[in-house]
Amino acid sequence: MSFDQLSPPAAILLQHCSFLHYNGISEEIFRYASEYQFYSNGPSKEELQEPLELLSHFLSPTGEWDSLQFTIIMNEVQAYSLISFDEMTRLFSVHPLVHAWGRATLFNTTRHMHTMGTILGMTIWKRPEGDNVLPSLVLYPHVELSVQSGLYLAPSFRHHYGMFYREAGKYKESASILEAVLEERKQLLGDEHPETLSTMTVLAYTITCLGEYQRAKELEITVLEQQKQILDDSHPDTLVTMLHLANTCYKLGDYQQAKNLGIAVQEKRKQILGDNHPHTLLAMANLASTYSALGEYKLAKNLKITVLEKRKQILGDNHPEILLAMANLACTYSALGGYQEAKDLEITVLQKRKQILGDNHPHTLHAMGNLATTYSALGEYQEAKELEITVLEKRKQILGDNHPDTLYAMANLACTYSALGEYQEAKDLEITVLEKRKQILGDNHPETLRAMANLACTYKDLGEYQEAKDLEITVLEKRKQILGDNHPDTLLSMSNLAVTYWYLKEYQKAEKLHVIVLEKRNQVLGDTHPDTLHSVRELASTYSSLGEHQKAQELRDSLRELEIVANQQTS
Repeated sequence: MSFDQLSPPAAILLQHCSFLHYNGISEEIFRYASEYQFYSNGPSKEELQEPLELLSHFLSPTGEWDSLQFTIIMNEVQAYSLISFDEMTRLFSVHPLVHAWGRATLFNTTRHMHTMGTILGMTIWKRPEGDNVLPSLVLYPHVELSVQSGLYLAPSFRHHYGMFYREAGKYKESASILEAVLEERKQLLGDEHPETLSTMTVLAYTITCLGEYQRAKELEITVLEQQKQILDDSHPDTLVTMLHLANTCYKLGDYQQAKNLGIAVQEKRKQILGDNHPHTLLAMANLASTYSALGEYKLAKNLKITVLEKRKQILGDNHPEILLAMANLACTYSALGGYQEAKDLEITVLQKRKQILGDNHPHTLHAMGNLATTYSALGEYQEAKELEITVLEKRKQILGDNHPDTLYAMANLACTYSALGEYQEAKDLEITVLEKRKQILGDNHPETLRAMANLACTYKDLGEYQEAKDLEITVLEKRKQILGDNHPDTLLSMSNLAVTYWYLKEYQKAEKLHVIVLEKRNQVLGDTHPDTLHSVRELASTYSSLGEHQKAQELRDSLRELEIVANQQTS
């Protein structure tokens, strides 16, 4: 009876809202859709006649969105208690019974469902990048309802559905949608069409999120070769693909190739777009991460500070790119020994990501994992353990047991167990991580070697020194080959092996390695870095074991002076 009292526009709107999720209905869903612009390879106006007809009820005579008209119509529906509005969230909701009734009483449900699915596609297309008015937590239930309906939508809209699913952290669903779109575009448009290459690029990025790095690299190389031929080396699309390929090379452990690609992209973007363009800053941020992976931390720090300052000026404090820049800078502070600076940044990032993305989003979990690592570096192991258990459980649920991020969480938790003296629990986790990384990444991948090094440390904690020694010799040899003699990870391997030699009472071998490590850490990290100071302590201890007490005392005296300087630098 209430429905029969509604004007035609109000009745039509309520009926179509029955094909959205009953909660979280936002004016922006319709507003963004109304701003959709047609292009040659997308659906025509004739094909979008019904969505456009629905949206026309909320447009001014000039064709622009009329927020007042939308509010008037929604107020009419509210007046009959058929829909409610939350002043705080600015979102509408339909009672589940009214929602179900709306679906059940319509003659042609397929048509209404298709209309709303298309409107959602138009919305995602037009939604500004980084928009926080309509975050994934609000929009996702509506999109999921549309996808579950199984109705066919235009490839361009499904392409954007796939992108949106990835943004919401639903990587498997995203890849499934994009693979279907890619096959359809290949058949309709051909392998070299820009739309085909666009979907291939997005699919490659998505399967990178799933940890399928080699497959992603193959797709990106294909796209890059085609774009260089069709466009040119400096075209924006070519540079995007080059940047994606650099990121994939980074994830595969090919840091030098990633660096070469990153420098090329940064230089071209500066020339074409200028120093402050978001795309230039993105290239700069990615290059900084590669510098960190290569152990060039000071170069990384300078770039990351520049990126953060420029992004704050342009985007404001809460934009996702600001939080990413903040998280990246925190990682470099940690690498340079500035753990308190890292902790302060990471707490801010975690709080903001929880507010914007929710507790279970991969980016939130990544922030939680980073903060836990910093807690460990500061000796706050119980706080680290609690966070890491949460991250591991959630990643298993969302990504599965074999995903690289799940294994990374497992490795971090194992390190914290070791720090707390829970060595058997650490060993069990680390054996699992090492086995899975060998299967997935191969024996020589940096992450496999890190898993091997971590397990060796735990063997040492358990007094199984020979097992530790065998693993550490392997790690050191492989890191020298892959990363070079001066990389911080190589020096860490050398230091770990020296400590194992000490436990085995092979003091001469320990001394030789500790001297090399101390010299190189002084050169690479500086004499007040925590790792360098650690090397001084280890060498002094080794001299004492060799009976060279004068040398040991000189080092300890030097250590006290260096620690005073280090404390002054961080205070």
